[in-house]
Amino acid sequence: MIHKINYKISIVLLFAGLQTTFAQKKDENIGTEVVNVVKSYTPTVSDAFKVKETPTLDDEETAKKEVINYNIFSFPVASTFAPAKGRAAAVDKTAQERLYKNYATLGFGTYASANAELFITEDVNDTDYVAGMLRHQSSQGNIKGVKLDDKFYDTGLDLTYASNMDTYHWNLDLGYQNQVYNWYGLPQYFGDNLSGEDQSSLINSIDPQQTYHNFYIGGTIGARDSFFDKAVIKYNRFWDATGSEENHVIFKPSIDLGVAYYFFKLNFGVDYLSSKFDRAYSALPLNPATTFPSENANAILSANPNFQLLQDDLTVNIGAEVTYLSVMQNKYNGDDFGSDSKFFVYPKITASYEVVGDLMIAYAGAEGGLQQNTYRDLTNINPYLSPTQIIRPTDSQYDIYVGLKGKLTNSVSYNVRGSYLSEKDKPFFLSNEYTQAPGNEAYAFGNSFSVVYDNIKTMSFFGELKADFSKNVAFGINASFNSFSVSSLDEAWNLPQVKVGSNLDVNITKKWFAGANVFFVGERMDKQIGQDFQEIGIEKRTLDAYFDANLNVGYRYNERLTAFIKANNIANQAYEKWLNYPTQQFQVLLGASYKFDF
Repeated sequence: MIHKINYKISIVLLFAGLQTTFAQKKDENIGTEVVNVVKSYTPTVSDAFKVKETPTLDDEETAKKEVINYNIFSFPVASTFAPAKGRAAAVDKTAQERLYKNYATLGFGTYASANAELFITEDVNDTDYVAGMLRHQSSQGNIKGVKLDDKFYDTGLDLTYASNMDTYHWNLDLGYQNQVYNWYGLPQYFGDNLSGEDQSSLINSIDPQQTYHNFYIGGTIGARDSFFDKAVIKYNRFWDATGSEENHVIFKPSIDLGVAYYFFKLNFGVDYLSSKFDRAYSALPLNPATTFPSENANAILSANPNFQLLQDDLTVNIGAEVTYLSVMQNKYNGDDFGSDSKFFVYPKITASYEVVGDLMIAYAGAEGGLQQNTYRDLTNINPYLSPTQIIRPTDSQYDIYVGLKGKLTNSVSYNVRGSYLSEKDKPFFLSNEYTQAPGNEAYAFGNSFSVVYDNIKTMSFFGELKADFSKNVAFGINASFNSFSVSSLDEAWNLPQVKVGSNLDVNITKKWFAGANVFFVGERMDKQIGQDFQEIGIEKRTLDAYFDANLNVGYRYNERLTAFIKANNIANQAYEKWLNYPTQQFQVLLGASYKFDF
């Protein structure tokens, strides 16, 4: 059966092949035909194939390997070389300077001046320590052309006990300061209308000495790895020899939270101040028994939420301060002006952006706040105030600024800034009017200052350049230029428009070092009111700009003992920092410092 089927298939294939052969021979020219492509060819993945990265080479020449034979021709060489054992190259090491816990400094100079400091710190245990600082600075005066006693003393003692634990830290501070100044700045025309004998008698009857006392106690407590950041509390009592007194309490807790690139901080503040003065200046010259005291008391409560964002090169702080001012007492020369309460809201916004890493950082901000002025702070600026002041806070509405800081090179840094500041009730120092009435208060002869308040807007430009040319040479220079606009006063009394300062520190050798400090202060305006000279009346006075240059040279005898010499006011100028108050001219101070451990 199978053979029959195969036979039939063979016959069919044979006839098909013959038919094809005859058909080709019948019409060899098949002609032309137009083919219309309806759809272009679209390749699919299945049409592609991968080219082998390493093709197979069947070339016999390529596949042929050469046999390489290596031969070494060695022969003995006579040598007397004996290699030494290897060792590390010597490196010059600088001996580490020993750090001492304590030091004492003592110096004496011209104008019978003295300068002394003693600092002591001692560990109680592994976490606690106690420290103390005693300092003294004085001069017997003898300024050329001054008719009254012009000596001064400044002595202070500060004590600290601190503890640093793993989870928290705290410290307790205690201190006292005693300052003695003299109202020696009599007006230019004082006593000119008196006879020589009457003038000498009047001057000799003036006891210009004023004494300030300051006592404080306070402390700080802080936590680590906790939402509670720290809390600061301080009580300060300040009083003088004329019956003035002031109590100042500050309490500032803060909370700090952070998640990823976001940080939230909440600062609180309680600032209480009460001040009392024996009398007002307008009541002079009167019998002390008939004058009324001036008293001020206020409390400032504030809350400052602050949100910080850190993102790449940008840092932004967005916040605001809500402040409540409660004026609880406001009496002046017996007149009661009543109490008052106010709310304030201040911006607390800052931002910085690293334009070119730490080479160029742009920054800007808008900040404000209610600043508590105190009798102590004002006397630290101008110790020749009369004890007849009105103390009130300053409303710093806003301080808008933009700036640029960074590095010119690895050793040279810069900072430039422009700002616009608006303040209400800013304090200005103005010379008091004077008489020549015998028996008047020692500060009422035109030789003291009062604080007056006014609103002011300040346009300011600041620039600073610092350079560490090497580890032995450091240089810095800064300048500020200000333009003031006051509301009620004739001038921005005793505020300079220009300030320039510069410093240079040099390590000459391992033993010798030197430093220089110079500064320039531009002109200021003040006025003098003379009640006894009708032809003079109110006279505006321009205080000349002044330049002060100071130089110091030191010698390190050993790691413990260092000797130094300081020269101040090298230009020998008797300039007036305050009206009618010339300063000491060229001064020299020679001293030594000794470091030690117990």
